[in-house]
Amino acid sequence: MANRTTAPPRIFAGIDIGTLTCRLLIAELTSAGPLRELQSDRRILRLGQGVDRDRVLRPDAMARVVATLKEWREVIDGYRVEAVTAVATSAVRDAGNREEFLSLVRREAGFEIEMISGEEEARRTVLGIRSGLPPGVTDLLALDIGGGSTEFILDRPGRTTLARSIDIGVVRLCERMLHSDPPTSDEVRRARDWVRKETTTAITAMPWSPGVTFVGTAGTITALAAMAQQLPAYEPARIHNYTLTLHRVKQLEAQLLGCSKTQREGLPGLERGREDVIAAGAVILHTVMETLGMTKVLVSDLGLREGVLIHLACGR
Repeated sequence: MANRTTAPPRIFAGIDIGTLTCRLLIAELTSAGPLRELQSDRRILRLGQGVDRDRVLRPDAMARVVATLKEWREVIDGYRVEAVTAVATSAVRDAGNREEFLSLVRREAGFEIEMISGEEEARRTVLGIRSGLPPGVTDLLALDIGGGSTEFILDRPGRTTLARSIDIGVVRLCERMLHSDPPTSDEVRRARDWVRKETTTAITAMPWSPGVTFVGTAGTITALAAMAQQLPAYEPARIHNYTLTLHRVKQLEAQLLGCSKTQREGLPGLERGREDVIAAGAVILHTVMETLGMTKVLVSDLGLREGVLIHLACGR
């Protein structure tokens, strides 16, 4: 009998350059199972600071990201990586000086950045989500709340994935509407109206049914899940596949809207650096859930960062 040899695991690295947060993941992919994380990092770098108003990336914001990417280049070079992918999302899409940023990253850190559309961001996000869903979940409607945009993704086996992206994220909402600290009731009302209107428009052409599983991913939703459990430190195992109810979201939103940025610092489960945007995230999630008629959301700790790796490995 011939000896069977097992193919060695393939190692890939992926970077997600978001409006608020940048994320690194180095992982093994095998044909037998999901991603196996080797190393990861995430940093709130605020690349999109001021982009909604000025339509340009600020020099200090670009410098923060480039410095981090140079660090991550050294980390990646310590592994036998088959391939590397790096994607940029809303902030870079919207910036008039995006080519300056892409050239700077290429020159200083050695990364070729792929600027992806909101729809492509959604498609890759669902690849990440699908890699870690509990058994029995088939049809899903995913929500990805970012810093500059929010994506709705309807994914059903055997059918084309439908995605809609709206230009509302936690950074954009803060910069455009939630100016006070804490926000005033009028600011919150106008923010809700905007989110409700854009959500309704986005989902009109998406034939989803009440039977779909509603899944939420990215920093706002995972932070609210951590806060709901009052976790003293971020614990992916307790956050991933946690069910966050609309009732609990409303409670958290009321708590956050009643606090100043300084008062939010140190709240159990709240990642440092999210103090000024987490209330906006709660407003978005609360309003979207009510607009869709959802009473609960399944939290996924997996998303775009994992999806870009799966996309890279599969050559899709």
